[in-house]
Amino acid sequence: MLIRHILQSLKNKLLYLGFTPNLKERIKSHNSGENNATKPNIPYELIYYSAFKNKVDAINCEKYFKTTAGWRRIHKMLENTSSNPI
Repeated sequence: MLIRHILQSLKNKLLYLGFTPNLKERIKSHNSGENNATKPNIPYELIYYSAFKNKVDAINCEKYFKTTAGWRRIHKMLENTSSNPI
């Protein structure tokens, strides 16, 4: 199973999208500065996740969310569920 996740920087509210088989370890990796893409914006908090049975579905979901329409959907979803909208 793969976990699709969205992390938000506590430093500047930037979002990071990804997927992993081990969500707990992946968040730890991001917050320890092991990932160059997220290192400048640590620390991060998990704000969304969903599970997929296979890698193809997880990748397709990630590709969609990285499109303009996908980003709009993410922001709309977060505005509707967050007490502190981005």
